[in-house]
Amino acid sequence: MGRMGQIAQTGQVQGAVARDGTRLPEDPMWPATPGRRVVFLVDASSGLEARLIEDWIARTRPEGAASDSILIPASRRRRRRNPIDTRLEDCVATEDETLLAPVRVAWLAPQRGGVRSAGISDLFTLGDPRDPGRLRQSFILRRNPDRCRIVAGDPAPVSELRARWRSAGGAESGETTGLAVFVCRQATLALERAERRLRGARYKVPRFVHEDILALPSFRGGMAHLARELGRQPAHVSRDAARYLREIAATHSTYVIDLAAHLIRWLYTRGYREQINYDGDELRGIYALAQRHPVVFLPSHKSNLDHLVLQYVLHENGHPPNHTAGGINMNFFPIGPLVRRSGTFFIRRTFRDNPVYKFVLSNYIDYLIGKRFSLEWYIEGGRSRSGKLLPPRFGLLASVVDSYRRAKSDDVYLIPVSIAYDQISDVGDYVAEQRGGKKQTESFRWFVGIVRRMKRRYGEIHIRFGEPISLRKSLGPPPPEAEPNPDESSLDLQKLAFEVAVRINRSTPITPNSLATLALLEVGDRALSVREVRESLDPFIDYVRRRGLPTTFPLEQLGSSQGITAVLDTLVEGGVVECFAEGPEAVYAIRTEQHLAAAYYRNSILHFFLDATIGELALLRAAENDVAHPEVEFWDEAMRLRDLLKFDFFFSEKDEFKGQLRREIAMQDPEWEKRLTSSREDIQALIRSLRPFAAHRMIRPFLEAYRVVADALEQSDPAVPVGKAAFVNECLALGKQYRLQRRIQSSESVSQVLFATAYRLAGNRGLLDEQRPDLAAARSQFADEIRQVIRRIDVIDALAAARRAGLFD
Repeated sequence: MGRMGQIAQTGQVQGAVARDGTRLPEDPMWPATPGRRVVFLVDASSGLEARLIEDWIARTRPEGAASDSILIPASRRRRRRNPIDTRLEDCVATEDETLLAPVRVAWLAPQRGGVRSAGISDLFTLGDPRDPGRLRQSFILRRNPDRCRIVAGDPAPVSELRARWRSAGGAESGETTGLAVFVCRQATLALERAERRLRGARYKVPRFVHEDILALPSFRGGMAHLARELGRQPAHVSRDAARYLREIAATHSTYVIDLAAHLIRWLYTRGYREQINYDGDELRGIYALAQRHPVVFLPSHKSNLDHLVLQYVLHENGHPPNHTAGGINMNFFPIGPLVRRSGTFFIRRTFRDNPVYKFVLSNYIDYLIGKRFSLEWYIEGGRSRSGKLLPPRFGLLASVVDSYRRAKSDDVYLIPVSIAYDQISDVGDYVAEQRGGKKQTESFRWFVGIVRRMKRRYGEIHIRFGEPISLRKSLGPPPPEAEPNPDESSLDLQKLAFEVAVRINRSTPITPNSLATLALLEVGDRALSVREVRESLDPFIDYVRRRGLPTTFPLEQLGSSQGITAVLDTLVEGGVVECFAEGPEAVYAIRTEQHLAAAYYRNSILHFFLDATIGELALLRAAENDVAHPEVEFWDEAMRLRDLLKFDFFFSEKDEFKGQLRREIAMQDPEWEKRLTSSREDIQALIRSLRPFAAHRMIRPFLEAYRVVADALEQSDPAVPVGKAAFVNECLALGKQYRLQRRIQSSESVSQVLFATAYRLAGNRGLLDEQRPDLAAARSQFADEIRQVIRRIDVIDALAAARRAGLFD
């Protein structure tokens, strides 16, 4: 026998007719009740709904069956709070074997394009089509009776509901105060599940979140413990907790979910092609996974559209809306209320010193994991201003891992997601911020600016899903009786976060624009013809083909002049590149002051060429005259470069990294390790054979930014503390000077983002500790290390120029 709150029964088509003669399709069957009295819990928002339900009871009652009906507080149209019928209180207090069966009328949305959903027009006309008022109910029943359905949730005996109530923290045996309220909630949940069979899984949303969490014995006990620890009145702590939960929790509305999908489509299609590119098989696999376990979507964050387009794709493929973490700065009218009702929950930027808030947020995450709702947030924390993936933030991931360790679910799956764009509208803001400008504060005016920027075409949007990560496989089964401890410093947690980032990078597709900007940035301010761009990209196209790297386009597109011209013209339209076509052939160059914008697109694919870059530089070091053991020095230099670049790029564990580097160079020359131990001339010949040369194109801007920071530190008084904000501004000025003096080659090296990362690296090396006795010497040593790497990058640059000139093959 089914149980209230579990799977609903929808019955068969009965061809029923209401009192007014209207035919009602698809009646549910009478509950299977051998020898039991049935009490129907009627969830009706109007007299019409109550009459329709009574008609259904009358025409489906088996001969001799005993039944009764009790109205419960309506789950829709709850503008007036109706008291609970005393007959229900008497029933749950005195009876055991009576079967309680919830029933309601469901109003379906009209069909639009073969799909039942609310439309934008409903926003300006009669409101939510699934929650019509009394007059609209009568109108629908007469004109569109197929939109009116009787829905019955699976029944449960009073004895079972009473036992469930007590296990959830209700009163002890003999006391039933509050049981009727619990039964009404269970009836509503059963009906929600039943109605979802009609509406589809995309409308799976939680009900009674606040009531459920605040009533949990573990939550009440935790509040009491916190009150004792803080020396506060329990009632005051509980009041704050309830307020924080209202501030945090999403409040889903199926009506707003549909409206949001229409608004998202309207917004993104203003600037992008309508068809978003993704793999439907990947989505179907994730959907099947989410039926068994909670899943956490962890997308990259390139644009303000990221969450919106992912939400739209999931909605269009029948997925329920994710519970998406958003910064409280996004909770402004009217965007905040809209996105909260479509799945976003808001959290404060900082709350380390607020234990009550931390406790409430942790319990909210526990609730979502335990109820198997999908979550989503950006593992980077904020949008990438440089185009490459940012270091992961551990806070929310620590909370999910903590929920898993305390057995809120037998497993949780992390879903890495890469969201890539041919071009993005935000890139102008990112350039301004990298040059020292302030981030624009989120507001309605800010949102209007986003909409206005969608006036021109930006190409296509591409969503790729990485291989899911099982917490059970990664961390082992939950330990018995684990205490709450969301530890952000846990090494296991950090490895997990970095593995997510690696899988996001691995699934990020290469776009035509990323390769075109790679070619143009190599020559700085100089212009290239289409033929020269093609010659520059040929070895990279071959490399991408050999490695089988993901792309958004057929590689043949960049093998023709027409294909390259089309790509360059889109960059011209985007204001990143300029074209001079008045001579014998058209030439293209990065526009003045747009090198950081071009670098944004190039940087999105640098990780694919990082092993090749490190291999080149380590081989150069191994071939230098002062090296006695080239094979040892090669690996030492590779590990030094890995450490030097660790705050800008993601690297595998050391042994795995070495294996990747071996395979990378073996793809060029299977006998490379033997040549490394042969002679210096053999190593130099090996270097000349590498295709393509990558170091000068890939990491020069980063190393030149490091050089600016290293020089600034070397010139600073070791006894004076180095504050980040003032120091980064000083580096911006020094970087502009170096660029004017041509002491650095890359305009994109002058970047607040890159200087901030170099500052972090300096701190990691102990170069910001004014108490260190050898600080001046250490800073000089760091600056010299950077200069030596740049010198080797210059050698690679010269070798690339020699190859272009035909001096060697």
